[in-house]
Amino acid sequence: MQTLEDGQLGPDPGALSPEQLEKLRDYKIQTRIANEKYLRSHKEVELLLSGFFREMFLKRPENIREFAADYFTDPRLPNKIHTQLIKEKKGA
Repeated sequence: MQTLEDGQLGPDPGALSPEQLEKLRDYKIQTRIANEKYLRSHKEVELLLSGFFREMFLKRPENIREFAADYFTDPRLPNKIHTQLIKEKKGA
């Protein structure tokens, strides 16, 4: 097992059997598919994240954690997302 630059242990290629590796691979694929389906059925998640990234790149805050906390706890955020969802439905 190798040690990474930050001191953490890296992957141990012999730790899992071929059958376990195949099960893990299948699990990862199924999880990714489930996540994609969820995100596609919840447009508000895309609006939340794209809005956050847009504001972050425009304002380029020094303290990203504080900025994120302020952004996601803004009491006006639910109304903003709701308004955007309505606009997108009308445009579709």
